[in-house]
Amino acid sequence: MKLHLGCWHRFIPGWVHVDLCDMPHIDVKGPIDDLSMFDDGAAELIYSSHSFEYFDRVEAPRVLAEWRRVLAPGGTLRLAVPDFDALIEVYRRTGEVERILGPLYGRMEIATPEGPKVIYHRTVYTFDSLRRVLEEAGFTDVRRYDWRQTIHRDYDDHSQAYFPHMDKENGLLISLNVEATRP
Repeated sequence: MKLHLGCWHRFIPGWVHVDLCDMPHIDVKGPIDDLSMFDDGAAELIYSSHSFEYFDRVEAPRVLAEWRRVLAPGGTLRLAVPDFDALIEVYRRTGEVERILGPLYGRMEIATPEGPKVIYHRTVYTFDSLRRVLEEAGFTDVRRYDWRQTIHRDYDDHSQAYFPHMDKENGLLISLNVEATRP
């Protein structure tokens, strides 16, 4: 099984979609930090693009423990989060803080079964800080991945976020795309 956590309106055929949003393609409507409906070791791959940063650093170990529980041994956790180092570079190039506010704070209004809810990013990561958090949660072989080399490369999501916007040929990737393995 492949889990797509925090997928919002993005649908990848053959995956199980989990999100708070009330959309027709969502298989499991609920928070992505509670996967109690899945057995231990049930997933070979968990993918979450620009959702993990909605949990603060205190919550991160609990969330990762739940995701690790659901991953099979040898399974892959694939995360995409805003890249703080890249956002700093955007600010250095432009001198305009407005250019980084969206990826940094990430205000989003989502439709939930209980009604509209506004959520914000609660943390930000560099590669080193995310690697530490993942390793402390028991993951190994933490590495960057190229979104072009994934099975979901044809589904535009924030793992493909660039500055200038959508300049995938010459722009600066502002998404920190990281994979880790459950031993």
